[in-house]
Amino acid sequence: MPAHYLDFSDLTAAQTRAVLARAAESKAARRAGKRPPALAGRVLMLFFERPSTRTRASFSAAMAEAGGNSFALDAAGSQMSRGESAADTARAVSTMCDAAVIRGRRELLLEFAAHSACPVINGLTERSHPCQALADVFTFTELRGGLRGKKIAWLGDFNNVLFSWSEAAEMFGAELHAACPPEYRPENPPKGIVFTETAAQAAEDAAAVMTDVWASMGDEKEAKERRRKFAAYSASAAVMKMAAKDAVFMHCLPAHRGEEVAAEVIDGPQSAVWRQAENRMHVQKALLEFLILGEEAE
Repeated sequence: MPAHYLDFSDLTAAQTRAVLARAAESKAARRAGKRPPALAGRVLMLFFERPSTRTRASFSAAMAEAGGNSFALDAAGSQMSRGESAADTARAVSTMCDAAVIRGRRELLLEFAAHSACPVINGLTERSHPCQALADVFTFTELRGGLRGKKIAWLGDFNNVLFSWSEAAEMFGAELHAACPPEYRPENPPKGIVFTETAAQAAEDAAAVMTDVWASMGDEKEAKERRRKFAAYSASAAVMKMAAKDAVFMHCLPAHRGEEVAAEVIDGPQSAVWRQAENRMHVQKALLEFLILGEEAE
């Protein structure tokens, strides 16, 4: 069976470090005007049930820069819209690809991966978003060094990015503090998260402050109620002052200025959000090389 990347913990710490190191090499090479065609002749499929900007663009760009090709399918434009199962789709299409990115329900992701002949990458599900966490870890490491012993603050909803960050924090020894309304915390929280009552408590002396939209895809009907309940958990300028002086602000985007983050924070000097967005391409290119080429990528 091929190796898949369905959750952040699917790679060991050593493997994750190798991917991050390769991402740094690839980014430096690109800055120097070099784009080695490591994935020449390789094909990536993007299968999306949900809208995407950064995931679609970054994976497509990564394959193109590495000399490969990609094509996109969506549920509405495939035979799945007429009742074909994810298992049968995977059996057929995965034989034409070297890797597949699935963005949609976790049930779809797991079914596709169970019947795929090629490595499958989680491009986002309601449970986790490991590629985003991988880019976040890479971004923080670039700016502030390793995660071990560092306090990372999360403000707002317990969502897929926070779940993946809980796995990253446990893997690399970070202290992850999350400020979240009690009714939105999971009944069985994952290891690696300390929940706090207030945003200020989470942000105090933190090396990074992170947040995400309060209503994720699928939660739109709750948006008004969530704005009210999460109002005290916004990444405001006052909250950022509670963090370490050299703290960075991160957000996976898209952002709603004036809700989960103040405009002066996301557009201010501590913000690393655009670096995060760029780094999606670099870490995913490295991840694709690792999953497709294996030892050849060394």
